[in-house]
Amino acid sequence: MKKMLNYVKQKNLLILMSGLGLALLFSACKKDVDTPKTPASGLMVFNLIPNHSAVGFMLSDRLITNVPLDYTSYSGNYISVYTGNRNLGLYDVHGDSTITEVTQQFEPDKYYSAFAVGANGNYNTVIVDDHLDTIPDSTGQAFVRYINAIPDSSQPMVAIASSGTNVVDEAASYKHVSGFEGITPGEITIVVSNGTNISATRSITVEKGKVYTILLLGIPDATQDADKVQIKFITNGSVS
Repeated sequence: MKKMLNYVKQKNLLILMSGLGLALLFSACKKDVDTPKTPASGLMVFNLIPNHSAVGFMLSDRLITNVPLDYTSYSGNYISVYTGNRNLGLYDVHGDSTITEVTQQFEPDKYYSAFAVGANGNYNTVIVDDHLDTIPDSTGQAFVRYINAIPDSSQPMVAIASSGTNVVDEAASYKHVSGFEGITPGEITIVVSNGTNISATRSITVEKGKVYTILLLGIPDATQDADKVQIKFITNGSVS
């Protein structure tokens, strides 16, 4: 109960942190933002654990989201956080316990994503530098990447195609996060399959200059629809 109350208490902290100058509510991955007076990083967090709803992320023992995150939920934007070597814990609100912890060095003006993944008591938080500063802003393309959050020892093939041409076509191990790839705006098709118990296809429309993360989720052979292998996506922002 104490931790649940902390979600309310942390709201004021988030309001203060949002003033650090990185424009991390992130309607855009702008490269011309002013250098913040206080060094800060951006952090986007995701709950990709099928059998864990209502989790929270704790950075140096402080909850960093206003509300707990259900399965497939994310923070919705980059949260401004202090830089340095920080401990990021994944907290089970229902069970009042820490699920997993990881240490990350947060660099000034960098953007990071933290993905909570796993199943059946075996959980991890995967943190990656999104390298948004390396995405070109004048190509007329959209940009996509994916995470394989399907907890399975196989390495399913992942294909991302535009107009019948594969921009991505590779085997992906569990927890792999790809880099961002440029792709022609319009409808794209995403396929993940290992030929047996992992199979999903989805078509989405991507827009010029926008940056997307594709989420490959679910449990192979799951009987509940909510837990089955599926493909979702989020928009990280746009380059300008």
